[in-house]
Amino acid sequence: MNGAMSRLGATMTLNRNTVMKRASILAAVTALTAASTTAFTQDVKKPDAGVVGQPWTAKTQSVAPADGTTAKVFDAAQIETIKKVSGYFNELNTLKGVFVQTNAQNKRERGKFYVKRPGRFRFDYALPSKQIIISDGKYLAIQDLDLKNEDTYELDNTPFRLLLKKDVDLMRDALIGDVQEADDLIVISLKDKSPDAPGAIKLFLAKKPTLELKEWVTSDAQGGNTRVELSEVNKTDAIDDKLFVKEMLIKPR
Repeated sequence: MNGAMSRLGATMTLNRNTVMKRASILAAVTALTAASTTAFTQDVKKPDAGVVGQPWTAKTQSVAPADGTTAKVFDAAQIETIKKVSGYFNELNTLKGVFVQTNAQNKRERGKFYVKRPGRFRFDYALPSKQIIISDGKYLAIQDLDLKNEDTYELDNTPFRLLLKKDVDLMRDALIGDVQEADDLIVISLKDKSPDAPGAIKLFLAKKPTLELKEWVTSDAQGGNTRVELSEVNKTDAIDDKLFVKEMLIKPR
């Protein structure tokens, strides 16, 4: 599929390098993320302890931009392009493939990703990383298998809700900054209208042979960008629901 699909983005015991890595992971996955890097880890509220994995229905908010600016006006062609992108995500049931993430420090990481709408996804980072970003449809967890810890957030408080909710409508739910369409590419910049979902994302969709998400760039509150590039994309294979169940960090004896 911002610091999105760059991972698309930190406990108190983590050292600074680990914090930065986790922030970049969140950024990459915003919107599909790719989530929002440092701003995301600082601003969103952790859920109350309780039931995990309930069906997800994203909240919809129609609010004016927080900075008081007026909404941007688009011409008929741009509106049609926005509707195409909304339609692409609405028709998407499953998606899997390989990702390459490049963070603000130009560090590259790769791995495999799995998406099952609405709301479920998983990003497995290749070794030597032992991190996983996983959403069960209600909560998003960032798990560090090395340190055996995780951070958990409500999915509605992340940028992912905008593109992975059941009913995607970017004209209704997004603050759209720019829309460009060429013969072979669509580029659209947006962020969630909800103040609880920080960060911005720029999507790049190839048009040929069919409309397909190829990469995204996420931006955090500090101006850092994370890029996620997708390859070997498959939209037809079934994806096992077990992939969206969190890993057991401490194995029973």
